[in-house]
Amino acid sequence: MRPYVDKVMPDAWAAAVAFSAAIREAAAQRGLAAQESELIKVRASQINACAFCLDLHCREARQSGIPQQKLDMLPAWRESSLFDEREKAILAVAEAATVLPLTEESTADLSGALSVLGEPTFVAAEWVAVTINAFNRISILSEHPVRPRDVEGAVIRG
Repeated sequence: MRPYVDKVMPDAWAAAVAFSAAIREAAAQRGLAAQESELIKVRASQINACAFCLDLHCREARQSGIPQQKLDMLPAWRESSLFDEREKAILAVAEAATVLPLTEESTADLSGALSVLGEPTFVAAEWVAVTINAFNRISILSEHPVRPRDVEGAVIRG
């Protein structure tokens, strides 16, 4: 087991948490809804295979009002009619910020997303994606465990 980078350098972890809070607030001020932020966080965590963040943000997505069916369909968002144009634009931003380098397809997706979202919301979505990608790496490097939870999200102690 590797050291938990957040536990060994708690001051760096506190700065990361403060950074995330600042991005959350700035994104909301620029028109990015909480549900949209959670879609970004879940999709990036899926791509990065970050089990800890995926567990956390799926719960937070449901709490924000995202239906389970939409979360189930997230890996196939391009093929699904459940996502509207704005959500698809946000998901394109999430994927482009997570899967690097940019391809011609992702560059085209970003251009379309910018026209749908407008510059302030587009940039806010990019910042949320950058932030969750950083937290994914922290959780993966530290091998943060996913604990069994009940239907309400409480840890099951066994």
